[in-house]
Amino acid sequence: MAQSAEVSGKARTKLALRDIVEDPRIVLMLALGFSSGLPLLLVLGTFSTRLAYSDVDIKAIGLFSYLALPYTLKFLWAPLIDRFDVPVLSARIGRRRSWMIATQVAVALALSLMATANPASSLVLLGLGAFLVAICAATQDVVIDGWRIDAAGTDLQGVMAATSNLGYRLALMCAGAGALFIADWAGWSVAYFSMAGLMGVGMIAALLAPAFDREHAEALDAASAQPAGAPAKAWSFRAAVLEPLTELHTRLGPGLWAILILVAFYRMPDFISGVMASPLYRQIGFTLTEIGAVSKLYGIWIGIAGAFVGGWAMTRFGLFPTLVTGAFLGAASNLSFSWLSYGGPEVWRLTAAISIDNFCGSFAGMALIAYMSSLTAPGFAATQYALFSSLYALPGKLVAGTSGFMVASYGYPVFFAFTAAVGIPVLILCFFVGRAGERSAARAAAETAASGDTETVSGNHPAGLTLASSDRPGAPAPETRMRPQT
Repeated sequence: MAQSAEVSGKARTKLALRDIVEDPRIVLMLALGFSSGLPLLLVLGTFSTRLAYSDVDIKAIGLFSYLALPYTLKFLWAPLIDRFDVPVLSARIGRRRSWMIATQVAVALALSLMATANPASSLVLLGLGAFLVAICAATQDVVIDGWRIDAAGTDLQGVMAATSNLGYRLALMCAGAGALFIADWAGWSVAYFSMAGLMGVGMIAALLAPAFDREHAEALDAASAQPAGAPAKAWSFRAAVLEPLTELHTRLGPGLWAILILVAFYRMPDFISGVMASPLYRQIGFTLTEIGAVSKLYGIWIGIAGAFVGGWAMTRFGLFPTLVTGAFLGAASNLSFSWLSYGGPEVWRLTAAISIDNFCGSFAGMALIAYMSSLTAPGFAATQYALFSSLYALPGKLVAGTSGFMVASYGYPVFFAFTAAVGIPVLILCFFVGRAGERSAARAAAETAASGDTETVSGNHPAGLTLASSDRPGAPAPETRMRPQT
């Protein structure tokens, strides 16, 4: 009994700021987040700008937006990442790192294809390049998310997610404003070749990152070991798709359905309202320069601040309070646009609305990422997290298509108030299933105590992994540096 209490106490220890600053995983996560965010605008906003300035028909520009659907549908092939190795490369550097390198090289090559394609004469080739970028970049996201979850325990997921978000937003500035500046100065080909070169940041980080998947892969292999001389087990739909889903249902029980609803609706207020933000700015009378300066530059830094506050709240107050607070702030912040719609084109009012929306939205995003991460299990992290991340985006994007009809019928003030009201049932649902990740963590700690293993465990993943871990069989376990709880 005393041993159980001692282990439980270890599991509840909090991270010291020094541990976070000195942890090399944080720097790696920053670079990997940058690599993850760089391709997005190059097949969305920046790509649309290129098409518009190349006199491509506006209807075709709208259809090209479907090329980014792989970002939403990545859960369909995420199981392959958990089950298949990259030939030759995986044996040398591990499954996760080999997939990261392979997808990053593929993104760079596809961006180079887009750089050489002229929209006036090779529009189909340009579209093919954009589609390949989207597929490879979405696959890279699956791998990086899986590495992040396996590389850190629940206690560090908030900080890791916030750091990844910082790198992601820095990449958005490079692929957005940076690519446009280069295109205006030297042409679109130079701009896209430059972005392809920047994928090297992620490649270097992937090579330096330790292969945290090695122990999980060995555990899976041991669980499905074949008799001596038997042929290796082939990939199957059951093993790749049904097993991760069955594991979720077994571990979380019937409450899984309520959890899935919470994930699907948590960010829906933002997805619905985001489509109508730019039309609102135009109707009020803001200039493109004002919108770009406040929304695309200043707003990004406010979003970064919100993400880091969300990560800090995770380490200071825990997952559940941060999740509930994020649900409230993420929805209520839409009321700032209702307020904005009543006035004239004053920059200070736009700045206030953008500040509230970006800060609260990023805070809520960090809370949801940490919550989804806490629900996954080692060995199935990539598949399960891809399922959650695709689910949280898809319903909102589908409903967002009707936002224009709602604005036409009721006007901007009522529309944004309605999107805020969507958050009310989400907030209520948080109180019922918001502790699912913490309960899973408690079960993991109890199982560890029962087995006599005194290694610190947080959530569903070991909390003590550091860059000192080795790929060599039999290497000593890394030291866990935790601050005693006062």
